[in-house]
Amino acid sequence: METRELTVVAGSFVGFQLLFSVASPRLSSALAPGYGLLPHTKLTEWNSRLVSTVHALIVGLFCLYILWFDDAVNANPVWGDPGLVKLNVAITCGYLLYDLVLLACNWSTMGDSFFVCHHLAALYAYGYVLTRGVLPYFANFRLISELSTPFVNQRWFFEALKFPRSHRLVVLNGVAMAAVFFLVRIAVMPSYWASVFATFGTADFERLGAGAQVAWITSCVALDILNTIWMYKITRGCYKVMAGRGAARRADKEHKEHKEHGANNHTD
Repeated sequence: METRELTVVAGSFVGFQLLFSVASPRLSSALAPGYGLLPHTKLTEWNSRLVSTVHALIVGLFCLYILWFDDAVNANPVWGDPGLVKLNVAITCGYLLYDLVLLACNWSTMGDSFFVCHHLAALYAYGYVLTRGVLPYFANFRLISELSTPFVNQRWFFEALKFPRSHRLVVLNGVAMAAVFFLVRIAVMPSYWASVFATFGTADFERLGAGAQVAWITSCVALDILNTIWMYKITRGCYKVMAGRGAARRADKEHKEHKEHGANNHTD
């Protein structure tokens, strides 16, 4: 790993830690009056999720830029010039290390084995990108999935502030979360794996060596299994909210009709 990438990983780790402990409490207090009323455990998770949202926006938008404008990476997905991708991956690795430390320090309240598996699988694969500069296109493609994270975090913010699940903003965010999560994590699977299979048997693929090949394929399989599980949970939650909102509307309509019918009977 080059000095630039090590510096970015370390800077990312420190920067996100400062955002968590210094910037987030001040920013959240100013923007969300209910922030200061939350218990300590929820304050910790709130700050963690705000950091997660900032990371997702930085990395996700950077990914789109690389996908659209980095011709070298798109021309050779296995061995293309990884300069910009390595920079983006280094930012993410710093964030993942920060988040693992945070989870370890707050395991009783924030511990989640799925997140630990996700982070370790990602670090395992991204380590090859940083140390050998391989698979830049595929690493960048994977990071696009971060664009769904802000919606997931926003749902938690609404719940922490005790917004009713039938609230319009909660429902709209839930639908957007399900749609974006599906688009950037599930719908892209066929295209992604088609690109993966297209490299099998080529000279570029053989040049990777068994270690990189195993790290690449196993981490991708693990991440897609986790994404599918999360998609299932999100879909169920979205369905429950929409069904509850529809039931509430029907109940209100029946109540109004009942009142109008009673008033008409009284008039008669």
